[in-house]
Amino acid sequence: MPSRSTFADRAMPPNRPGDGARDRQAHLTELAQLAALLDTRYRIPGTSWRFGIDAILGVVPGIGDTLAALPALYLIWRARQMGVPKSLLLRMIANVGIDTVFGSVPIAGTIFDVFFKASRRNVTLLRRYLEENAASEVGR
Repeated sequence: MPSRSTFADRAMPPNRPGDGARDRQAHLTELAQLAALLDTRYRIPGTSWRFGIDAILGVVPGIGDTLAALPALYLIWRARQMGVPKSLLLRMIANVGIDTVFGSVPIAGTIFDVFFKASRRNVTLLRRYLEENAASEVGR
């Protein structure tokens, strides 16, 4: 009978030789899909402006931006599991903090959420870090 994997097993990068890059890419793809849902899932008709559920939740005063921050913080937790340095994690946390604080301002915050895409920024930071890290591993 095959063993079932746990959430923690799926969240942690593998320790098997040769599988790390493929699994990191799979994790990155999953996080990019989450960021797209949060920040760019929908398009305003007749424009190139995109928004996601972050902006939609931001319409709800008080709790909306807090709820939108939870999946963004999950993205940061996954980046931590992938071995991202603390300095980069702090930058990612700052992006979510800026999005949450400024996004909580009534009306203007919703407009801000359409243009400041914290989760997309964080996936870009993560991707850049992983690419640089992979390049340095190849050079060793």
